[in-house]
Amino acid sequence: MPLMRLQKFLSAAGVCSRRHGEDYIQSGRVRVNGRLATVLGTQIDPDKDRIEVDGRVVTLETRHIYIALHKPKGYVTSCSHAGEAVVVDLINLPQRLYPVGRLDKDSTGLLLLTNDGRLHHRLSHPSFDHEKEYEVTVEHPIPDSVLERLSAGMPLMGSKTRPARIRRLSGRRFRMVLQEGRNRQIRRMVHKVGYRVMRLKRIRVANIHLGSLPVGAWRHLSPREEKKLLLSLG
Repeated sequence: MPLMRLQKFLSAAGVCSRRHGEDYIQSGRVRVNGRLATVLGTQIDPDKDRIEVDGRVVTLETRHIYIALHKPKGYVTSCSHAGEAVVVDLINLPQRLYPVGRLDKDSTGLLLLTNDGRLHHRLSHPSFDHEKEYEVTVEHPIPDSVLERLSAGMPLMGSKTRPARIRRLSGRRFRMVLQEGRNRQIRRMVHKVGYRVMRLKRIRVANIHLGSLPVGAWRHLSPREEKKLLLSLG
């Protein structure tokens, strides 16, 4: 196999995006043939060189895996987190998978996991537009005028949020479609207009729907879902 940049190898192996691969290298988490690799652009031969991340050997997967999980409340969206239950513990597969994006600990719903570094990057990076749809339940009935404020966009964390699509389901419940994913964005937006989120469930990411998948259960994406998702992300 031709030589490959180390950060590209980490992405192709499903460890992380190329940008995060650079962070891994610079922070001393990567070894090549037992030696610490801290120089960006280091060239490696995937067929001959032994690559380790945090002491774990990394190899190129021959098959990419795409999983839809119904994340339960109380799980952290991470591969490891001391003292916490993490979402990867719910997937009983031998391959090392990584959650795409985040759902906070108190939220439930659709979470994608994969070993495809390219897909991980494109679904996680804010420069690639894709929709995420949520069901939101607030503490008290919320008027249309407040939903209009949420949908128009508002100053949050130093910049204005993008416009969102909102559809009312009941006095306290509505669906919200975003094309961005700031940290705890919906909870922060709702708090800013004087309300409190009681339940937050993600029901769609791009063309992938949660559907009737039970809480805590997971499934492989269908070939049709995989193809449409990959095509939509270029």
